[in-house]
Amino acid sequence: MKSIWLLMVLVASFSAKAQTDSLQFPQDFYGIYKGDLQIVNARGRQTLQMEFHLNKTDSVGKYQYMLVYIMNGERQERKYHLVTKDATKGEYLVDENNGILINAKVMDNTIYSMYEVQDNILTTTERFYKDAMDFEITVSYKTQKLATGTIGENAIEVISYPVFAVQKAHLQKQ
Repeated sequence: MKSIWLLMVLVASFSAKAQTDSLQFPQDFYGIYKGDLQIVNARGRQTLQMEFHLNKTDSVGKYQYMLVYIMNGERQERKYHLVTKDATKGEYLVDENNGILINAKVMDNTIYSMYEVQDNILTTTERFYKDAMDFEITVSYKTQKLATGTIGENAIEVISYPVFAVQKAHLQKQ
């Protein structure tokens, strides 16, 4: 019975991957995505509406990249740009249009970014599908790192950071 379930999961995984393999970033994912954002931290859970906009602009290699948070009926728009550094290598920058540039890597139709701000480490993942996307940010305290490791001639140090907040959304393409 376990092997049947494993086989079903594997088939579903390959089927989902096959649906996005033929799609090309960013052009096949232009549009507006909407849904609910779940924010989870030690104080509990909060839900708010969210939008993600990805669209071409008049400039080659520069795309509209906008996050919209809707709280109590009020829209908070974060108007950024996604700028191509080297599309063949999946290298982009998120330009916050205020002097802040964040490295972004695109692999398998997913944008990955990791950056530090005010002693916090943020990891952002934006995974695109044919008609939807998953948006996730994890936030860790840089100052509360845990350094552990092995000892001896080939000692290895490992530093981990506690995650204290997660933002997650499954957004539907409009």
